[in-house]
Amino acid sequence: MSTVLLKNGTSIPQLGLGTWYLGDSANTRDEEIAALRYGIEAGATLIDTAEMYGNGRSEDLVGEAISPYERDSIFLISKVLPSNASHERIEHSLDTSLRFLNTDYLDMYLYHWRGAVPLEETVEELERLRAKGKISSWGVSNFDCSDMSELLEVRGSQHCQVNEVLYHLGSRGIEVDLQPLHAAHRVTTIAYCPLAQAGRLQHNLITNKVIQTLAADRGVTPFQILLAWVLAHKDVVAIPRTGRLKHMKENIEAASICFSQTELDLLDSTFPRPRHPVPLDIQ
Repeated sequence: MSTVLLKNGTSIPQLGLGTWYLGDSANTRDEEIAALRYGIEAGATLIDTAEMYGNGRSEDLVGEAISPYERDSIFLISKVLPSNASHERIEHSLDTSLRFLNTDYLDMYLYHWRGAVPLEETVEELERLRAKGKISSWGVSNFDCSDMSELLEVRGSQHCQVNEVLYHLGSRGIEVDLQPLHAAHRVTTIAYCPLAQAGRLQHNLITNKVIQTLAADRGVTPFQILLAWVLAHKDVVAIPRTGRLKHMKENIEAASICFSQTELDLLDSTFPRPRHPVPLDIQ
């Protein structure tokens, strides 16, 4: 499994496991746990969850899924809601997440999206929690270029490790302005929804003839082509979400797909990035 090096020196898997909607149904719980464990044992040991996902149900499921493994073999990420990212509420939210996850620390804690609490206050609290050992590192999610620029002016912001944003072949706006800003400050991009599975952001990728032909030529699915394209960006971490064992196996296999430069050029010309900055896509 390929890895990405964070600016704090921590190496994390380039392919992780998203968990949005996991844990919502008792009928699918066993398969969801089996899928997560398959991914972990294949080397996708980064797991991304959030207090918002099912009001703790996702965190509870993840806690059970990781229970057979040594804690330090898992890179565990959760997120705090904007309404809880204050002096008064953030540590209580973190403690609740830790309880659901059955652990005493997070490897990374993300500010889920920009809210009304001043950035200075949230960063101060994240740094305090890091100093206490309850989190090993922190980052943000769904921050656009303006948000990131403002954050980088805040004391302590040099410790921001990642920005988790929507990114896939049909949603490339971050390449224009946000990713260059990340690179300048050594902030790693984590790509959620890399398979473009939802709503208007699909951009008809799965039915596109170029993608279907590439998939057929390799004997893989169009979804595997989409995931492999994100993973071809070696400084980007991808966290596809699935609770199906079959799909988890396909995601792991996608990490082995290598495109030729001709194929990459073809995908680039078929789905070009915008010429100018565009609003950040959010799912």
